[in-house]
Amino acid sequence: MQEIAFTMRLKPGNEAEYLRRHDEIWPELAIALTEAGIRDYSIYLDRSTGTLFAVQKRADNHTADSLPQLPVVKRWWAYMADLMDTHPDNSPVSLPLERVFHLD
Repeated sequence: MQEIAFTMRLKPGNEAEYLRRHDEIWPELAIALTEAGIRDYSIYLDRSTGTLFAVQKRADNHTADSLPQLPVVKRWWAYMADLMDTHPDNSPVSLPLERVFHLD
C-alpha cells in the first residue's frame, strides 16, 4: 500500500459549499477512485488559510495516474473549479508533500 499526501487551496468563502459538494460526491466518481486502487482518501481543511490537506492510500497496483483521463474526473474538476485554485484544464493546483515522520 502506498500513501501520498498533497495540498490544494480553496478560494475564500467557499468552505461550506466545498463540504456540501463532497457530502454529495457522485457515486460514479467514488467508483472510479476505488477501481483505480484508492483504498482510503481523506481531505482535511485548515479554515484559517483555506488549505486542503489530502491523504490517499493506494494499492500497490493502482492506476490512479490515469484518473485525469476519465470523463467523470474532468466533469468533477469543472464542477469544483469555481471553489478552488485550478489549472487551465480545471485540475486542482496541488502540491505534493514529503513524509518526514511516521509512527505506527
